[in-house]
Amino acid sequence: MGSDRDAHPLSRSADWPQAWLARTFPHAPNDVALYRAALTHRSASGRNNERLEFLGDAVLNMLAGEWLFERFPLAPEGDLSRLRASLVSESPLAQIAQQIGVGEQLQLGSGELKTGGFRRESILADALEALIGAVYLDKGLEVTREWVRGLLASPLAQLPEADALKDPKTRLQEYLQARALALPLYEVERIEGEAHAQHFAVRCELKSLQAVTFGEGSSRRRAEQQAAAQMLQQLVERS
Repeated sequence: MGSDRDAHPLSRSADWPQAWLARTFPHAPNDVALYRAALTHRSASGRNNERLEFLGDAVLNMLAGEWLFERFPLAPEGDLSRLRASLVSESPLAQIAQQIGVGEQLQLGSGELKTGGFRRESILADALEALIGAVYLDKGLEVTREWVRGLLASPLAQLPEADALKDPKTRLQEYLQARALALPLYEVERIEGEAHAQHFAVRCELKSLQAVTFGEGSSRRRAEQQAAAQMLQQLVERS
């Protein structure tokens, strides 16, 4: 079994990545240089994928929005936004990238190569978005739409109900409003640690129900979300 360095050489052959493109895409590329750039991380020398990632992200969000708009004709804007965020977030994009072998094709600088950058979710997701940008420039919107829809077919089919994607604070607020109850009060109990590595403890209180919960996290928002989740669970158990 080869090492990570053997699987991801610092220099590529002159025909890289044409063999992989032929296996992965239903079309022959017009401009191979676009795909080489899409697979080149900024840690490597030469043209990298940051600009293509920017373009691919915009195209992906447009296509995902289009499909969700069609699939959920009665969903409000907030639900559609949550569904799209779930569909095109870093983790599912990285999984798709792994499935089609993007990691093995990445051109990385020596530092990223040594630390396993080809397995890092952020790098894989960014490269996939860059590839989408490359396909868009090389083949146009219709080909891009067809290819990306094939990639997202499984995640699209497995999307949860929009309500399941709401954060705990939102779900707690909706629970209380539906019962004409006052909204909770959040108060920071303490902050520990240095400025770059703080830890927050937050109190969530419902005075009308004499209920209090606590949450902790690396940010005030995370601590509040944890406290809200515990409060919601407590209310559901009471009912």
